[in-house]
Amino acid sequence: MSEDILIPKMTRRNKRKRKVKIHLLNLIIVVFGTLLLVASTFLNIDIKHYFIPFDIFTNKNLTAEDFIYSFFIIPQIPMLMFVCSTLGKRMAITSVVLYILAGITVFPIFALGGGIRYVLEYGFGYIFAYLPAAVIVGNLLGKKYTYPDMIKATLAGVLSIHVLGILYMCIIAIAKHDGIGFITGWIAAQSGLKIIYDLIFSFVLVIIGKYLHKVLLFITE
Repeated sequence: MSEDILIPKMTRRNKRKRKVKIHLLNLIIVVFGTLLLVASTFLNIDIKHYFIPFDIFTNKNLTAEDFIYSFFIIPQIPMLMFVCSTLGKRMAITSVVLYILAGITVFPIFALGGGIRYVLEYGFGYIFAYLPAAVIVGNLLGKKYTYPDMIKATLAGVLSIHVLGILYMCIIAIAKHDGIGFITGWIAAQSGLKIIYDLIFSFVLVIIGKYLHKVLLFITE
């Protein structure tokens, strides 16, 4: 057998081996992205910062604690933005699909459990909105990752989740004959001030994801 015939065969064999390795690595990365979403569901971060209370303009005696604002946030939306920025569009979407399917079929990985009945929960709309948000963020980031693109991706991704989550909640609330007071209170609690924190943390994590994305591209090439 001549060397001219042998070399192409060896080349094809090496390519097949490399493809298998890349596919396995991609699977590991996708599962890791899903695990990040699961882990962030059960994190509850207490954010404290200074602010000026309205009582400062009254005669009320204020203490140092009156100038500290405490807000608890579950960082799942910023984590989703991190996954989208780091993994890229296709793998991020796959991670989100795996997360949603695992939560409504097998594992209680959502905040209030899991199972197919979870689709009737008020907050499921936020989870379902991760999928279109991943598509939007992936399209806006593309391969450039410029700061204007990252700002647009952060705004569009975070706001789309909250808007779709609110709309879904309203549909469930109306179906359950909940009053307007419940709906407005729920929106204030889940999408009020939280939107601001989600935007800030999401943008920071998108920037970090930009550089990790370059590392992943180098590894999977």
